[in-house]
Amino acid sequence: MAARKGDSARKKTSKYPDRDNEISSFVRQRRRTERLTQRTLAELAGVAPRVIWELEHRKATMRMDVVNAVLRVFGKTLGVVDAARPEVDE
Repeated sequence: MAARKGDSARKKTSKYPDRDNEISSFVRQRRRTERLTQRTLAELAGVAPRVIWELEHRKATMRMDVVNAVLRVFGKTLGVVDAARPEVDE
């Protein structure tokens, strides 16, 4: 299948692609597993339906409190996680 004109321009690049994919994929998968519509999930989280769409489609910037409101519906939250630290030249 040939790529449509402009497809590459629509792809979003992120400084943290793994994180973005994990959050958006998690929300979409859990919502579908629990048979929730985007509108229903938005109501449960107390956010606008557009927020769910943006989260599932990897919007580049989202407020942490809004993401956490959605994640709390599934008993999850964003937090500080250990990660490899870049080496600093002295």
